[in-house]
Amino acid sequence: MELLDQQMTQWASRLRDDLRIDPADANQIATSVARDVNNLPNEIVREIHANACVPLNARLDELRGFQDFMDTIHSVAAPRPSFVRAQVVYQNYVSFVYLGDGCFNILRKNLAAGCAAKKCMKFLTDNPIRAFRNAIAHANWSYLDDFSGLEYWARKGTSSDEPMVRFQVTQIELNFWQSLARCVGYSSFLTLLERRTSE
Repeated sequence: MELLDQQMTQWASRLRDDLRIDPADANQIATSVARDVNNLPNEIVREIHANACVPLNARLDELRGFQDFMDTIHSVAAPRPSFVRAQVVYQNYVSFVYLGDGCFNILRKNLAAGCAAKKCMKFLTDNPIRAFRNAIAHANWSYLDDFSGLEYWARKGTSSDEPMVRFQVTQIELNFWQSLARCVGYSSFLTLLERRTSE
């Protein structure tokens, strides 16, 4: 988790200020998430594995494949605009739809109240990120005119009678959301797989 902790230190102040995560946990968020997931009772871990339609090792393989794609895009000096557009779609799908449904919603229900991992799961599944996830899943998003971020439309609640509301997110904010989502996903899946093999 050390490499993930180092990569996430740039967001430590956001984790402290926005998510109210203890400074010690915010400075090593991957390790903190892994610790909190590791503290889940054995029966919960068994239940998560048993109820997973897609095995967690397959989900981890998808994250590794995604990281390889991201590394490849970043290795190109000047990627074509079509590559960047494909990256945006893939990155947002993996970070919010795939991980949201395959990781965050499941763990949020079972983690101890007040722990760093639970605060991360709550942040990643509540508005405005919940609305963003829905907009990505239902193709209700677009680039801002100056490409400094994205605009998206979603309902604030769960009722289909609610009107669609316009949101926007800057690229800097989106970078934080995506980084946190991938960090939490990796830390959680790795820990859950280690727990399974150690039982």
